[in-house]
Amino acid sequence: MRHARRRIVRRVARLAAVGGLLLGGTMVTRAVASEPPEASAAPHTFAQPPSGAGAGLVSRLGTDRTAGHWVDSDGRPVVAVTDERAAEAVRRAGATAKRVRHSMAELRSAASTLRSAPRVAGTAWALDYRSNEVVVRGDRTVSGSDWSRLTGVAEGIGGFVRMERTEGTFTTRLNGAEPILSTAGRCSAGFNVTDGTNDFILTAGHCGPTGSVWFGDRPGDGQVGRTVAGSFPGDDFSLVEYADGEAGDGADVVAVGDGKGVRITGAGEPAVGQRVFRSGSTSGLRDGRVTALDATVNYPEGTVTGLIETDVCAEPGDSGGPMFSEGVALGVTSGGSGDCAKGGTTFFQPLPEAMASLGVRLIVPGREGAAAGPSAPAGQAPGTRAPGTSGAGASAPVAGADGSTLLARLTDRRNIGPGLLVVAGSLVALVATRWIREERDRKAYRRRYSATWS
Repeated sequence: MRHARRRIVRRVARLAAVGGLLLGGTMVTRAVASEPPEASAAPHTFAQPPSGAGAGLVSRLGTDRTAGHWVDSDGRPVVAVTDERAAEAVRRAGATAKRVRHSMAELRSAASTLRSAPRVAGTAWALDYRSNEVVVRGDRTVSGSDWSRLTGVAEGIGGFVRMERTEGTFTTRLNGAEPILSTAGRCSAGFNVTDGTNDFILTAGHCGPTGSVWFGDRPGDGQVGRTVAGSFPGDDFSLVEYADGEAGDGADVVAVGDGKGVRITGAGEPAVGQRVFRSGSTSGLRDGRVTALDATVNYPEGTVTGLIETDVCAEPGDSGGPMFSEGVALGVTSGGSGDCAKGGTTFFQPLPEAMASLGVRLIVPGREGAAAGPSAPAGQAPGTRAPGTSGAGASAPVAGADGSTLLARLTDRRNIGPGLLVVAGSLVALVATRWIREERDRKAYRRRYSATWS
């Protein structure tokens, strides 16, 4: 009976060891097949890339037969069309077609009519491609009489203009990723750019007029630079030239908090429905989705047009901070309403437009610079940099893979470490059970042989 129990225990141990080998091998295979996390460029954004197919179809079919494009929850491109022939062309191209009543030309005409109406501070509107409407929002500062007059303008345009009241106040969010200070207040460094000779910080235009002098916010920080160009209102971008002309090492990295950063590999334009990330000095790293494009906001300081509307939250202190997706720079924080406790709406100045207007390009790995137009989305590139050598637009020092982080990396389920540990443990268990069995058989044979010999 005792021998039977031993055999059962040995068999269970061998089966467990074999199962562990299979499990560990599967874990290693899956980790190798997926993109491993980089210690120097966290976090990955895993965002949906903009729909190049949708943009191409809209451009080919024209604004009278389409009404925008977006990506659905599964990442597939969707194109709004006004007739069946356009819908067939979209489907043949592998995208999803949605029949709508109003074309892009009609939506833009409605937005133009709203812009020509008497300006009302605290209002904003954007083209909602998915609902095929122009959505007009008014914050709590808009009086009843002003709202009534704007509603009359909307009713005159047609039934595809939707009026909504919103909580909070539409404000420029003065004060982001790496804070910079001036007499105008505190603002955020967005992205590091260059004109080929000198390096600059591209940030929000409402942060300060041309001539504003900027300093770091850490004790002992000297002058960072001076604002040399910008546009606000109308647009919302400005250019801060570094005092010594150079952004320094790590200028292609933006801070996301806790000493980590995301490496920027190019510039691009977002798509409605795309997941995006924003970094700011007040609320840190936040994510959400693009909800509309070509938005207009009537701030108290003036009207800004052509903005990206998102549901990413932001708070005062986040202004000018970078918005990106999978290492692709998309825009800088302009303003919005709400906060990160209740949520809200945040608007961003598109980056390609700002760079084209200022005659600069992004500083990217290798300092080759990215074109001012869209680029293919790219993952984060590996690499670290020395502490204290980055410009204000870059992140805080990124930790390397020293002994204190090796165990954490091995045990991270996204790496091959856990799988290797399971494989090693299973091999040890398998070898141990085999050795125990052989040792017991050898002893049993010795006893039997000794008895027979005598």
